[in-house]
Amino acid sequence: MSPRLALAVASLVLALVPVSGAAAATGTSQATPFPATITAANGKVTVPRRPTRIVSLSPTSTESLFAIGAGRQVIAVDDRSDYPKTAPRTSLSGFTPNVEAIAAYRPDLVVVADNPKDLVAALTKLGIPVVFHKPAATFRGAYQQIRQLGTATGHGPRAAALVSKMRTQIARVVAKRRPAAVGASVYHELDPSFFSATSSTFVGRVYSLFGLENIADAAPGGSEYPQLSPEYIVSSNPDLVALADSVCCGQNADTVAARPGWSGIKAVRNRAILRIDDSIASRWGPRLVNFVRAVGTALGRLGT
Repeated sequence: MSPRLALAVASLVLALVPVSGAAAATGTSQATPFPATITAANGKVTVPRRPTRIVSLSPTSTESLFAIGAGRQVIAVDDRSDYPKTAPRTSLSGFTPNVEAIAAYRPDLVVVADNPKDLVAALTKLGIPVVFHKPAATFRGAYQQIRQLGTATGHGPRAAALVSKMRTQIARVVAKRRPAAVGASVYHELDPSFFSATSSTFVGRVYSLFGLENIADAAPGGSEYPQLSPEYIVSSNPDLVALADSVCCGQNADTVAARPGWSGIKAVRNRAILRIDDSIASRWGPRLVNFVRAVGTALGRLGT
């Protein structure tokens, strides 16, 4: 799988129900006390005091940190963290991290989404608390990560409020648009070479919210991110085409319609073409709501 496809990661199972237990209770009524301990992919992580020098090497976590009110505590992010625009710009790499360069920022908390070259262990050895948040596998997992960032940064109440708002907004869109999706199918395009994402992925689960049939699910090979053939896509005749390569690769309704044989596809005939920002379609943070809304809007064009 290419690095670009790796960015499109993460399968997310629908869980639009309250999280029970300690996770639900995190910081709902008062500021997070310190020291604060959470359990991330690297085990139990204790943050001794409210961090003021956070380095985020995860584009999704960067978005979440700013959304929960911890933006002023973030002093550096990786070179792929392009949202929000107010995030500090650096040349730090999340793919090929340099421990010395990260440590030079004197961080009191580092958040990562990957662990190349045993990055987590190297930073931990330097006495730096590290929160390792792998790409979320479920909606519940995505919400838990936001809550954990709230706990680790002293913004528990804001994080809990954000999760509650996301749940409500997503549920509202799905309730309104799901009827239009009954019996309809979708093709999600990761790049112009026709790599797609099945229903067992983060991307695919978004479409499953609406009950859409994903044409990638029946593709041979058993991959979560299969490369489909143009002939397979045309013969599947999807009702909705979602282009998650609109920014990187300039794909749009016109370029799709110009592909040999594609002009007869139902989605092309009905202009049911969704152009979704590549980063929105590959991250599992606050802008998940934007993704769901975009799909809902596109569903309003089915059959028109």
